[in-house]
Amino acid sequence: MIFNSVFWYLTFANQTYLLFMSFTKRIILVVLVLIIAFIAHTLFSTGFFRTVENQFQGTIIKKIPLPGAEDITISHIDSFALISSTKRLVYPPKGQEQGGLYIMDLKNENFSIKHLTASFDKPFAPHGISMIKKDSIYTIMAVNHTSKGHSIEVFTFNGKNINHIKSLTDSSMISPNDVVVIDENRFYFTNDHGYTKGIGKFSEEYLGLSISNVMYYDGNSFRKVAKGIAYANGINFDPKRNLMFVASPRGFLIKVYRRKDDGSLDFVEDIPCETGVDNIEIDRYGNLWSGAHPNLLRFKAYAKGKKDTAPSEVIKVNYRGTNDYEVEKIYVEDGKVMSGSSVAAPFNDLILTGNVMDDTFLVLKKRE
Repeated sequence: MIFNSVFWYLTFANQTYLLFMSFTKRIILVVLVLIIAFIAHTLFSTGFFRTVENQFQGTIIKKIPLPGAEDITISHIDSFALISSTKRLVYPPKGQEQGGLYIMDLKNENFSIKHLTASFDKPFAPHGISMIKKDSIYTIMAVNHTSKGHSIEVFTFNGKNINHIKSLTDSSMISPNDVVVIDENRFYFTNDHGYTKGIGKFSEEYLGLSISNVMYYDGNSFRKVAKGIAYANGINFDPKRNLMFVASPRGFLIKVYRRKDDGSLDFVEDIPCETGVDNIEIDRYGNLWSGAHPNLLRFKAYAKGKKDTAPSEVIKVNYRGTNDYEVEKIYVEDGKVMSGSSVAAPFNDLILTGNVMDDTFLVLKKRE
């Protein structure tokens, strides 16, 4: 009797052990499959395996010595470029950075620059910029990052002198990246992250979690007008077609929205770009231009100081309407000339190409 009980107990224990081991092996196998799937998804969706082959039908006219010229926008009316510059050692920053807004005269080929905000007496590390002209005065807005938080800085510019008007802050400025001015009181800005730390930020950057957004300021208050974007970055508005364009570098696409009278945005479509699009500029013909990151993981390593270079790319999107567009590669380079391209601003046969943290940016001339 005792022998049978012991035998039964040992048999039960052995079967339980085998079931437990079988279950454990299955769990381990599932975890391994998930890890492999995660790694594969991250590598493929960030362009890790893309071969970067240098191409450009044109010449480099000049290298302009200005650090971190992350955003550039053009006044075709008065033939000048406005440049946002911040000297960055690593990105995201570990401490307070300092930079400024610069102007470049495009009426000749001296390409000299002038510091507009040298007398601005508060911490100023500009990121995305935008401007609009009414009568003879420009309204300029710049995303500003300080150690105490984020803000939108508003200036006026009369062609010679710049004046700071106000700083706008709000709890919705989680991680502001770029801004686009509608008029002297209204604007949109992008938050490139929904989370700024922890597993949320990790999931956005490596899993491509789409939870960043676009905010609208109507002159009185802020409200969310677009969401579900993977790393909302550059933003620009085409008033002729009443269309808003938002770059999603983590999604390798540009999102198109139609602007409503109350400032709301209705989603139209996605434009696949096959590269990590950053800032967006619009030329006189309605074409979209973007500086881009062909390999997002390589750019991230470069931005953290772990790699010396990161490839650069400039694309042009001829957007004619819904489901009618053409994406053209204009400039592709492995990063040895300029790393981490973030903007491409066209002016006649020139392209001003800025970057996140190089010491110089490029003036390119297209070959006709």
